[in-house]
Amino acid sequence: MEKRTFLKSGLFLGFAAAASSFIEACTPKAAVPAPPPPPARKRTEPFSLPKLGFYAGDLEPNIDKQTMEIHHGKHHNAYVTNLNDAVKETIYADYELTDILERITDADADKKIRNNAGGHWNHTFFWETITPGAGGVPTGKLAEAIDKTFESYDKFREQFTSAAKSVFGSGWVWLCVDKKGNLFISTTPNQDNPLMKNIVKQTGTPVIGLDVWEHAYYLKYQNKRPDYINAFYNIINWKTAAERYEQAR
Repeated sequence: MEKRTFLKSGLFLGFAAAASSFIEACTPKAAVPAPPPPPARKRTEPFSLPKLGFYAGDLEPNIDKQTMEIHHGKHHNAYVTNLNDAVKETIYADYELTDILERITDADADKKIRNNAGGHWNHTFFWETITPGAGGVPTGKLAEAIDKTFESYDKFREQFTSAAKSVFGSGWVWLCVDKKGNLFISTTPNQDNPLMKNIVKQTGTPVIGLDVWEHAYYLKYQNKRPDYINAFYNIINWKTAAERYEQAR
């Protein structure tokens, strides 16, 4: 190689290296996520399976006894057991359940906490959403808000049903209240829920929620999810839903 060519090549490589270092120095570094703030109160007892407010067979024919026994006693109980195990020796070890949901991020290496915390909260919420001899239509302020948002209860039901049918695979459909007090319908995959502000696109306070995992209905309805969704309207505890709505506004 000629001396002139060598010098040009060396000068170019030196300039390229300097430019690369300059660009790297000017490029903003990705912020390392700060650890979540400590909870306002600490949990002193392990998470536990809540008791149902009714007997397992009380929801028939809408949800059969065997499904309720398995769903509550097996599936929900597994989320509780796994969550207690997952939070050991982590920053969430003494967090209340809602504190975990609000602070956990999708950057967590251990998705076991996210999945089982969501599973425990979602199912506890679901058992309180349904009750024997309920159904009908909402009343009071919640009914007014539904009419304002969706034009009528029937149109709300159409949209909620459509959302529930649209969930691909396993997940949930929710009626929620946003920060401005407005209602909206959303869906989440797996055991995510609208309280997970670092994970879901639209956060809010749930008013009602429907589990559309197959284990929630398959023994009775097999692959007929629409039939299960329609049966859900017969057991919605609108009194509890109205109380949740008032508290969230």
